[in-house]
Amino acid sequence: MAKLLIISDSHGLTNELIEIKKRHQQTVDAMIHCGDSELPYNAPEMNDFIKVKGNCDFDSSYLDELTEEIQGSRVFVTHGHLYNVKMSLMSIQYKAEEVDAKIACFGHSHVAGSFQENNIVFINPGSILIPRRRPEPTYVIAEIEEKEMTVRFFNAAGSEVEELAAHYVVKSK
Repeated sequence: MAKLLIISDSHGLTNELIEIKKRHQQTVDAMIHCGDSELPYNAPEMNDFIKVKGNCDFDSSYLDELTEEIQGSRVFVTHGHLYNVKMSLMSIQYKAEEVDAKIACFGHSHVAGSFQENNIVFINPGSILIPRRRPEPTYVIAEIEEKEMTVRFFNAAGSEVEELAAHYVVKSK
């Protein structure tokens, strides 16, 4: 089993990142930031995050994308601007398939949501500063069991946004 904290588009927030990390760091296997933190790569608030570069990140230490093996699940992480996720999710889907990911995490659009396509679960945690299409800032806790995944969204204060929750069956390839 793996449990992931996924956050994106914090755009300079520091106290909120610290609070969310404190709230969950003892109960998750990995913490992922999908870019646009606007913080230096080595900022204390970004410590412990698997992190990528967004279009508003200018520290050259960030990678544009990465693929990580977390508790047996291959996770592809990118911000999304290089895949034009505001226009179509086809490019990011092709990339996730290419790297054999079970999970693809991205941000950029600030629109919270998840869906499954070709046995890959795509997760956009929304933004904890400037949400779009929803009133509340959000982040995600994803729990992966062998053949099942639950994606739960939370507001910045830690209360679950139940209508966004989703459950997926993930088949072995």
